[in-house]
Amino acid sequence: CPQVQRALLALTIPLETLQAVKGRMLQAMRKGLSRETHAQANMQMLPTYICSTPDGTEKGDLLVAELCQDHIRTLWVTFSGDWNQSPQVMYKIFDMPGDILKGKGEVLFDFIAQCVRQFLAGIGSPQNHLPLGFVFPFGCRQTQLDKAELISWSKDFRCSDMEGKDVVQLLQSAIRKQELYHVDVVALVNDTVGTMMSCSTGGKPCEVALIVDMGTNSCFMAEAQQVEMVDETSGQMCVNTEWGYFGDDGALSDILTPYDQHVDQESSNPGEKRFEKLVGSLYLGEIVRHVLIALATEKALFTGSSVTVLRTKGVLKTQQILEITSSEEGMAEAKRALEALGLQPSEKDCCRVQQICRVVVSRAATLCAAGLAAILSHMCQSRGLERLLVNVAVDGDLYRGHTRFAEILQSVTGLLAPECTATLVPAGDGTGQGAAMVTAVALRVAAQRREVNQLLAPLRLSRANLERVQALMRREMELGLGQETNANASVRMLPTYVRGTPDGTEQGKFLALDLGGTNFRVLVVHVTDDGIHMASEIYVIPTTIMQGTGEALFDHIIDCIMDFQLKQALREQVLPLGFTFSFPCQQLGLDKAVLLSWTKGFSASGCVGQDVVQLLREAAQRRQHSGLKVVAVVNDTVGTMMACGHDDPKCEIGLIVGTGTNACYMEEMQNVGTVEGEQGRMCINMEWGAFGDNGCLDDFFTDFDRLVDEKSINVGKQRFEKLISGMYLGEIVRHILLALVEKQLLFRGKPCPKLQTKNIFQTKFLSTIELVMPPPAHGTGTVMGMVVLMVLLVWHSDGLGLQQVQTILRDLELQATFEDSVLVQEVCQTVSLRAAQLCAAGLAAVVEKMRENRGLAQLSVTVGVDGTLYKMHPHFAQQLQQTLRDLAPNCTVTFLLSEDGSGKGAALVAAV
Repeated sequence: CPQVQRALLALTIPLETLQAVKGRMLQAMRKGLSRETHAQANMQMLPTYICSTPDGTEKGDLLVAELCQDHIRTLWVTFSGDWNQSPQVMYKIFDMPGDILKGKGEVLFDFIAQCVRQFLAGIGSPQNHLPLGFVFPFGCRQTQLDKAELISWSKDFRCSDMEGKDVVQLLQSAIRKQELYHVDVVALVNDTVGTMMSCSTGGKPCEVALIVDMGTNSCFMAEAQQVEMVDETSGQMCVNTEWGYFGDDGALSDILTPYDQHVDQESSNPGEKRFEKLVGSLYLGEIVRHVLIALATEKALFTGSSVTVLRTKGVLKTQQILEITSSEEGMAEAKRALEALGLQPSEKDCCRVQQICRVVVSRAATLCAAGLAAILSHMCQSRGLERLLVNVAVDGDLYRGHTRFAEILQSVTGLLAPECTATLVPAGDGTGQGAAMVTAVALRVAAQRREVNQLLAPLRLSRANLERVQALMRREMELGLGQETNANASVRMLPTYVRGTPDGTEQGKFLALDLGGTNFRVLVVHVTDDGIHMASEIYVIPTTIMQGTGEALFDHIIDCIMDFQLKQALREQVLPLGFTFSFPCQQLGLDKAVLLSWTKGFSASGCVGQDVVQLLREAAQRRQHSGLKVVAVVNDTVGTMMACGHDDPKCEIGLIVGTGTNACYMEEMQNVGTVEGEQGRMCINMEWGAFGDNGCLDDFFTDFDRLVDEKSINVGKQRFEKLISGMYLGEIVRHILLALVEKQLLFRGKPCPKLQTKNIFQTKFLSTIELVMPPPAHGTGTVMGMVVLMVLLVWHSDGLGLQQVQTILRDLELQATFEDSVLVQEVCQTVSLRAAQLCAAGLAAVVEKMRENRGLAQLSVTVGVDGTLYKMHPHFAQQLQQTLRDLAPNCTVTFLLSEDGSGKGAALVAAV
């Protein structure tokens, strides 16, 4: 029959059209998520403030109140803390008087509270504190997990004085009227979210939920930084899509049939919820009814019968439609249903009616599949995955009551989102147990948050803490400068005999040596009017020489110099040489420095207590190399200052924050008690890494810092450096992670053997983990704020950050959940922020002293800075500079990155 074929064709959506529908839904989702376009979006993409899915450890007694179509259901749910055990559930249903639906809102909530009181009295519950989850299946604008304003009623509810009011507060007030002072409403949940939270399979929670019932809706765990309507959240957040409204802007106009238009016009909300009216079971019977009317009018059905009965709205129920689609009993059911309406269908009529019912239900399934595919593709793209594996909780009469619907949904979703593998998990008691699970998860996360905050609190420094560190650094500086007090100071304040910074007139050709680690550099530096030109070569120092005799070490250095001079055709020239020697030294002159101790794995004998310049000269004599003229020995910090000073004459401070840390600055000679002379200035090598070695910083050392110190090769030494520098930050993080595991706050408390290995968590991991995270917001908020936000990091990124964390943790043989990854990020951020703030406190002491020395109201100075931590960490520099501005508001400090402090800087010391 051509008329029937046309009708079936109109109701069949080709795959390419479904792809287009998926694309339009993706656009609608993005529009709803965006702060700029949210107000105009049909799909509201409402944040639910649920930022965590179950991990299986949830336990305790929870109360649930569920508002249903014509009754209130109350539940008592007990979780055991074992994912493999089903929760224990007691419930009671209270029929709701019909007049409540259209009465005053206060009456509705008083009735719900009365039901709660009667239920608790009936089960004899104790008066212990009871958290309650409230299932409220209407559109709300949530601003917290326990704060939600009603947007509008639906489903025949029309209670007055309610829209725009906080429904959680209304219920809490009603509960207080019933004198249930031990019951607190902790979470508001809609039925879709409840479905997602109640389902898991294989120990893995669901991250998407889909309801296909009288209405339809979906929710999913979105990357929280994409939910722009929410501030100060991170990780993930469940978003209630309200996808029933998809198409209200005309996005579905190309698939709407005349039958759909009739259904819409006869509805209570014409022009609204266009997607729901194609999918929801409330409307499928009506769509079929209008198809039958049209075909009967065209004489393609029920020839000779009056079809007036079909013009009555609601005469065909969706349940009948589902039964008619059955392969076995469908024809018989079609005949029964049509005859019950007074029609006299032929066998051909029954067959055609069955075809129509099937195509209407199939269309609903394929449209749901297009919507689900849009969600899955969005999740896959936003997480930066090549393939997404996810569990999808599904509930509703249409899904449960029609096997073919479920099969179509699964297969078409796979075709439309081939990069995603979705396992559909049928829901049990999604709304009731789901609301209890939301509440249980919120309480678990809040309790964990309190423990995490308590553990990390000693690492979070207040303004007063930083001001105290600044004052202590200033005191130690003064002690280090004093002739009589220098021996007792932890900050040695070593004179460098560098009396000036570059003024731009320096010219000439210089040699530079750079010894600070396993690699040794030799450079030739040509300072001209048009800039500095350098050539260099790197030489390896074998471990046998590093840990052998001093003679062998310095002989090797001379051999490298001679090889370099030969290659550069410099053997016949005697050039001034600057020697960067990055080990603790006491300088007795510009070209005389006594080694105080070896570090960085060196232990060459016969060097400590000796003048390293003299050791170099003696090696040159042994090698019969006469063209060596050492005019200055400097450490890398001074070299950094001098190198930057050539580009900026205001550079009078040097700062290194890398594997180690140190600072130098230009001090007034009259304040340097350890050197004779009153006029001018001298660069002071602070050696501030040892700040606190005398115990003055003991109050700021945490248990984690003490563990790092105890396992170091120089216990009790370089205490400030062990709080700041790249050599130690990864170790601090590792010890914190172990403590979190021990408290069962991380990795579910499972043993982590590899994490027990010293230095396994490298400092470079901090930079990678924090690469897409901005500096943390200050303040931790209230306990309820913790419940609401779940995780207090601030993260607005491209969605790849947590994947990077999980990759790093997998390499360490750690199986991290999403929450684990967020917590590891927080630990890294806390440790690196403290390092930056402490460094700033030390620097604040330096610039304030310089300002006071010079009697200035405002100091303008440049800091030459080098070091991998400062250069490579994504936020360290910004955090240091911001804290410095806070602590030294009368100083304008500019930071200039050093290009080659140890090489170019040494040559410039010689040149100056």
